[in-house]
Amino acid sequence: MNYSELTIVLRRLALEAGDKIMAIYEADDFEVKSKSDDSPVTEADEAADALISAGLRAAFPDMPLVTEEQADSHDLDAMTFLIVDPLDGTKEFVKRRGDFTVNIALVEDGVPTRGVVYAPARGRMFYTDSVGNSVEEIGPFDKAAPGETKRIRVSEPDNAALLVVASKSHRDQATDDYINLYEVADAKSAGSSLKFCLVATGEADIYPRLGRTMEWDTAAGHAVLNGAGGRVVRFDDHTPLAYGKEGFANPFFIAYAPGVELKQG
Repeated sequence: MNYSELTIVLRRLALEAGDKIMAIYEADDFEVKSKSDDSPVTEADEAADALISAGLRAAFPDMPLVTEEQADSHDLDAMTFLIVDPLDGTKEFVKRRGDFTVNIALVEDGVPTRGVVYAPARGRMFYTDSVGNSVEEIGPFDKAAPGETKRIRVSEPDNAALLVVASKSHRDQATDDYINLYEVADAKSAGSSLKFCLVATGEADIYPRLGRTMEWDTAAGHAVLNGAGGRVVRFDDHTPLAYGKEGFANPFFIAYAPGVELKQG
């Protein structure tokens, strides 16, 4: 894999998809349908997926591709592949709350090594560079070429005063009970894969997820967090969260800065 080319392609496709998403988001109305699992899907999900999938297949025709919106890709049996969630945080999109993201990642041997997370309504974009370090690009964004970037790194957490981020749409009592095991200085809610990015930038120290997610929900944010020095582990045994699992479903997990002293839930 040519990582320099990959970075350029992923960044450009994320921005182009973001433009399509925002055009629909800012319209007076848009259609919302329900998938077989009762989760919402909009024309923005489908338009972004079509654009990203076509772009990835053109640029990397020999690389397997998994994408949320194409069910036939969910039968893939591979450990190295591209994986896409064209609009993570559809509930946030439908409610016009802004915390939704475009997510594209490369998984190699079960590990997310490269990725981009773009939050078009927030004007924030995070990605791994050609050598795997994570950066945040400072807008406005030009599709033709990257602008100014800053390297991002996880925090050096104070375990007596932790900064916690949790899901906005999927917060439950089990999550609150787990957070209460820690000494917390501040707890915030955020939607979509932005939670990984807040840990990656040091704006939060830990993000526990005690709920259903799929690999396309997490791979790009996981890659960005890895490139910023962070970790993502299974909730049950604190081993690294691996990818390429059957059906691409994740167990519960914890994303965190390594200085956090993890509790057993």
